[in-house]
Parts: sequence; structure tokens; C-alpha cells
Amino acid sequence: MSQKHRRIKSPLALTLAIATLTINLTACQDPNATTSDAGGQASPPSSDAASGSEGLKLGALLPVTGDLSAIGQNMPGAAQLAVDTINACGGVNGKPVSLVKEDDQTDPTAGAAAMTKLADVDRVAGVIGSFASSVSGAAVDIAVRNKIMLISPGSTSPVFTERAQKGEFQGFWARTAPPDTYQAQALAALAEKRGYKNVGTVVINNDYGVGFEKAFTGSFEKSGGKISDKSNPVRYDPKAATFDSEAAAAFAGKPDAIAAVLYSETGSLLIQAAYKQGLMEGVTLLLTDGVYSEDFVNATGKTPDGKSIIAGALGTVPGADGQALADFTKLWKEKTNKEVTAYVAHTWDAAVLLMLAAQAAKANTGEGIASKIREVSSSPGTAVTDPCKAMELVKNGEDIDYQGASGNVDIDENGDVIGSYDVWTVKDDGTLEIIDKVNPAQ
Repeated sequence: MSQKHRRIKSPLALTLAIATLTINLTACQDPNATTSDAGGQASPPSSDAASGSEGLKLGALLPVTGDLSAIGQNMPGAAQLAVDTINACGGVNGKPVSLVKEDDQTDPTAGAAAMTKLADVDRVAGVIGSFASSVSGAAVDIAVRNKIMLISPGSTSPVFTERAQKGEFQGFWARTAPPDTYQAQALAALAEKRGYKNVGTVVINNDYGVGFEKAFTGSFEKSGGKISDKSNPVRYDPKAATFDSEAAAAFAGKPDAIAAVLYSETGSLLIQAAYKQGLMEGVTLLLTDGVYSEDFVNATGKTPDGKSIIAGALGTVPGADGQALADFTKLWKEKTNKEVTAYVAHTWDAAVLLMLAAQAAKANTGEGIASKIREVSSSPGTAVTDPCKAMELVKNGEDIDYQGASGNVDIDENGDVIGSYDVWTVKDDGTLEIIDKVNPAQ
């Protein structure tokens, strides 16, 4: 039965103060380290696990190294913090939750191997990850085959929506970041707002880049804009030795701006190639979430007078504006002494949702989590921001509508959420600044 909506908020710090915790959140920790209860590692999902006699075991499949490590290095810490928070207020189904962390290296082959280990060796029920759409694309079939619930904090390719609509995921896929069908529309709306009429594109040649490119092109043309390289879109191979020809092709149509959908390490090399060829003068870069990092800006380099070569670039990134963001930000800073970087809140929410769903199902299994993930994330139910209060309500048999730090995380039948987007820019000194918000074009 549905319940009347009411908002409940209790400080996370108060809950955590009751428990004695040791949280290791450094990016340099062993990515294979496991937090386990006193009884050792959890057994494979079984009837005993479903009854709660074995603790819930989760995995984290995230890029600590590789092309997206500049963004991904804080994600395992966010997942661990969520697990430690829930364990401090009683765990799931009466037992502590354990977390096995794997570095997917921003590589589909390495990610698939790590996902296979999580499934066959660690026997996890749910996984937070991956971040790169290409890695999640390699991991999700393994997850579905093993009935493991996979929740990505940042794989935004529209391909996942298409596959979900075909029934390929059987409910074992969701994400806390909105798909790029929405971000591409938001970037197109930003280009229109800035008055750009002729825009070129250059994208990484994978599901993320190509899916974004197609959605951006359709949305920008719908608003009356022109894509300068539409007949021959520029897509770069991240394993290429050089990117000179791709840079030249992207700028060839004398565009007002370039929509560049990149990964950090390889993208910085492509931008350097464009700069060295003298192609960037008077052209604004329109960037996306994959390079929302000062590490990326620093890697692109500086002009002879010390300014960032991409000063003035604009970008979009899924905004973290959930009702729980203030409490989460305070907790994160207390435990890590760091700022909340991109997708950290989305990672926290993914981990919290896995645990709430397992509790709602009264089962520490992937099937149980999948059966309840939409129920705990959406109305009807009591709207609640604090994960420990949410867990208490679920344990008491109440319906909840978890309101996350990243957003409302209302997961639909395809595993998608819809969000708003922050607009960021690169300042002369290479630092990043949020300057606006933009919504997907309607």
C-alpha cells in the first residue's frame, strides 16, 4: 500500500558518531581489498543467504587506473563510505555488508575479467560500476548471466536504454547518472544558448562517444544548428599513436565550436595536437563529463604566457543536486578531507540503493535486489534522504522513496534516471568553475 509522502532527514554524522569505524578512503589502497565481517567472507548466494544468515556481499568495479582514473579514483571510497555507513546502523538483513573492490583499468577486457572474478570467485549479489560505458557494456552480460544487480554511477551511453527496452538485461541493470540522450540534448541547448551556429564534432570511437555524437547532432540540428562534419564524423581510436589527422578533420569546417566527447588521457593528446597545428584560435571547445577534471586540463598544457590552452572551454556534467547532498558533502569532507568530485555522489547513491533493495527483499541475492530496486528508489513511499533512516523504515516494512545525494534517483523501467546538468568552464589558470545549469532540450 502506498503511504503519504513526508520528508525525513537525520544527520549522518550523528549516526556515525555512535559507531567505531575505521575508513580507508585513499585512492592508493589495494583495489582488491575486501571489507568482511568477523565470520570471514560471505558464501555464494543460497537459501541461507536469502534468509539473511550470510552477509550481503557487494562489488565495486571502477577505474582507479587508465583513461578515466582522474575522475574514477575517488569512486571506490564513496562506495566504501556507503557500506561503512550502513554497517554502522545495523547492516543489511541483520549482518554487516562486505565490499570487494576491483580496478577495471578503464579497459573492457580488464573490466570483463574483474567482473568474472566478482561473479565466480567472490559471488557478489550486486556491483557498483562500471564508469566507462565500454566497460559496463562488457560487464553487464556477465552480471545478467549470473543474476547480479549492476548499478553504474556514470555509464551514460544510450545503448543501455536500447538494450533494456529489448529486455536484454532482465532487470539486472540500472544507473544513477542520466543517459547521454539527455546530456547531448543539454550540450546542444548550451551551444544554442551561446549562439553557435556551426559546430564540429570529435568523439572517442566507442559506445559513449558515438552515442553522444548522434544524440547531439540530432538535437543541435533540430534547433537550427549545422554540424560541420556531419557527412564524415570524426571518431578517434584511443589506441592510436597520434591524433594529428583527427584534430585537423574536426576543425576543417571552420566551426564556431567543437563538441569534443573525450576521455581524459587520450583526449588531452588530441587537444594538444589541435593546439600545435594552430587550429583552436577563435573556436570554443564544448566538453562533457568524461574530462571534467583539472588533471585533464593540466595535461592539455599551457600557452607560453602561462594560461591554459583550453581556457574558456565550456562543458556539461550531470549535476549532483539531491536533497541529501549537503549531508553527504559534510560527511565526505570529514572522512576524506576532499571536495566532492564528479560522480562521487552518484557512486554513493548506487551503493545505498543496492543495500536498501536487499533489505526490502529480505534477500542478499541479485534477484532480490533487482526485484526491489525501483520500489525503494521511487514513489509511492516515504521520501527519505538519510540512508540509515531509510534502512530503518524498510526494516519496519514501510515503503520508501530514497532521495539521493546526486538527485532523486527515480529509476525507470529501463534502469534510467533523468537529471539536470551543471555547466562548467575552464579558467585562465586551469581551474574549473560551475557557472550555470542547463536542462535537456525539449
